[in-house]
Amino acid sequence: MKKILAVTACPTGIAHTYMAAEALQEAAKQKNVDIKVETRGAVGVENELTPEEIHEAHAIILAVDVDVNEERFKGKNVIKVGVAEAIKDANGLIEQAISMKAKTVDYREQVEAIKAERSAERTGVYKHLMNGVSNMLPLVVAGGLIIAISFIFGIKAFDPNDPSYNPIAKALMDIGGGSAFALMVPVLAGYIAFSIAGKPGLAPGLVGGMLASKIGAGFLGGIIAGFLAGYVAKWLRDYIKLPRNFAGLVPILIIPFFSTLIVGLLMIFVIGTPVKSIMDALTGWLTSLSSANAVILGLILGAMMAFDMGGPVNKTAYTFAVGLLGSNVFAPMAAVMAAGMTPPLGLWLATLIAPKKFTNEEREAGKAASILGISFITEGAIPFAAADPLRVIPAIVAGSAVTGALSMYFGATLRAPHGGIFVLFIPNAVGNLLMYTVSIIVGTIVTALLVSVLKTRKNEQ
Repeated sequence: MKKILAVTACPTGIAHTYMAAEALQEAAKQKNVDIKVETRGAVGVENELTPEEIHEAHAIILAVDVDVNEERFKGKNVIKVGVAEAIKDANGLIEQAISMKAKTVDYREQVEAIKAERSAERTGVYKHLMNGVSNMLPLVVAGGLIIAISFIFGIKAFDPNDPSYNPIAKALMDIGGGSAFALMVPVLAGYIAFSIAGKPGLAPGLVGGMLASKIGAGFLGGIIAGFLAGYVAKWLRDYIKLPRNFAGLVPILIIPFFSTLIVGLLMIFVIGTPVKSIMDALTGWLTSLSSANAVILGLILGAMMAFDMGGPVNKTAYTFAVGLLGSNVFAPMAAVMAAGMTPPLGLWLATLIAPKKFTNEEREAGKAASILGISFITEGAIPFAAADPLRVIPAIVAGSAVTGALSMYFGATLRAPHGGIFVLFIPNAVGNLLMYTVSIIVGTIVTALLVSVLKTRKNEQ
């Protein structure tokens, strides 16, 4: 029997979310179709779909008017409509889902599916942290690039008191630094809390993150504020029970008020100051690193980026570098970005210099891996690593470690935490552009040579 999954969500999350879910379940029951419906209402996610269920599903119906993390459905048949259509024509949606043909998956879709599966498999603290980081990234990318563009007019051109002052540079700095970067930590904290408690966690998380920024506790304070807000809101949600007629007040009034008050007071009087001291010490250490220590840090960050190719170790290094952008420390970001590109690039190069050690399918996959590599999609190396982990993983770790170390040694910097090779063409986005590029090329060659040496001919295996 074909299994259908569905997600329902409306902006208020009180009535239509559940009406659409009931309509789909009733229509599926009448047609003897197996269905599971995830609801995303005001009280958070209920009946959540698991990675195994998504993998086995024939099609997914998204009856939603808000964002519901569609990345996890990559490679599957998806029907997307508003909740109103699911309420009006649930029978038609079920019939449409059943009649869809099974999708075939190419190499890039396979990589995207692996990424989505990994994302869905995240649990606990790691899942909540990654939810905050992923929602913060667009602000960091946009803000970093706009600030970099402002430097075209001069490093101090945004300052009205400097002789090089230019009003366009000031406008760009206000957009990138004064607005986008100012929202980084609040959004990080807000979406960590959202991941833990759903909508009720968003308000205390955003406020806690804003307080962390004002106090100077940086991204570390934002992370603590996010987890604090999430678990306070979740506790209130789970333990405050009112009569049915007043239940709607819990998610829209009682939880936001008390959780925001509790988190705000704790951030101001208990948590903020000591975390600020830690951030000041970390920033001071990173800005005064000797060449040897910088190389060691780059070596470690680079190796972490390739070790599990988008997994928890990779994301730990990435999050560390992204968080430092808010403290104007840009060298670790350059090392991490460069090191994340070399695994798929090195494997692509290996398929060119040692083609007899790869199957026809792998040589074709190498072409796609080159595109994924220059786009900073480290997961492009996963199909190769999965097929031959003992040879491929040490080779890509070594190449990325060399790239990270060289980038730190040359003092390369990067203001945007994504974009792959494309950020190289944006003026001032990359510091010491020439040697940054050399670092990527050297790491790619190291990976390719090691893979070529370690792998055996296919007819010898």
